[in-house]
Amino acid sequence: MDIIIRDSYEEMSKYAAGKIAEFIRKKPDCVLGLATGSTPLGTYRELVRMHKEEGLDFSEVRTFNLDEYFGIGIDLEIPYNQDQSYARFMYEELLKHINIKEENVHVPDGRTKDPEKYCAWYEDEIKRVGGIDLQLLGIGRDGHWAFNEPGSSLASRTRIQALAKETLDDNYESFYKNAGIARDQMPHFAITMGVGTILEARNIMMIASGKKKADVIAKAIEGPVTSQITASAIQLHPGGVMVVLDREAAACLANRDYYIYAEKIKKQYSL
Repeated sequence: MDIIIRDSYEEMSKYAAGKIAEFIRKKPDCVLGLATGSTPLGTYRELVRMHKEEGLDFSEVRTFNLDEYFGIGIDLEIPYNQDQSYARFMYEELLKHINIKEENVHVPDGRTKDPEKYCAWYEDEIKRVGGIDLQLLGIGRDGHWAFNEPGSSLASRTRIQALAKETLDDNYESFYKNAGIARDQMPHFAITMGVGTILEARNIMMIASGKKKADVIAKAIEGPVTSQITASAIQLHPGGVMVVLDREAAACLANRDYYIYAEKIKKQYSL
């Protein structure tokens, strides 16, 4: 596991975007797993800049998003500040700014009438394209990945998940409060990739920023593997794993100095 620490959110975002771009250039038809939330915004904006200014080509890239609220879906006729779907978030913040093909974009459909059947189909679609090459992840304040709330099985698959109070509180502040939507009107369930699904990605990049994430990042990376912190499952991944943090998010890491040294020495020896 490579732990990369940068001084600021902006530097962290540029580093993460640069690694994703490097991946796309090496494999133009790669399959990316994408995340929503405030943390990836800087990464997405840097990818958009690289597309517009450096010609980063997304024409053959395929994407699968981690999650979506259950009961809603993208509606481009609704103003952006009133449409709280993750599909709309991805469209506005990334997809409409790059040359990705519509048929290559996959975001769970929160409007499905048969969630069990739909979730099985989503899993099959990931397998059909050969699996996810690089999965981008954030981390919740309680240590969750996607909407895999504390207590979720580390072998879980794509499914409907009830949202924890802390998740509802965080998402209300980020997505609903400014839209004038009452807290009790926001969705209390979501479709989410499972932890087991995420771990099948060949490569994982987890990003985090800010003081509020420092304690849980340390638990996820350096603590015991536990279903109470689903992001701790990152320790079980056998392949390429990178955790990209700003200095504030790295503040509680016991081995922080070693991680900084390890990156320096690997660069020195071109490893």
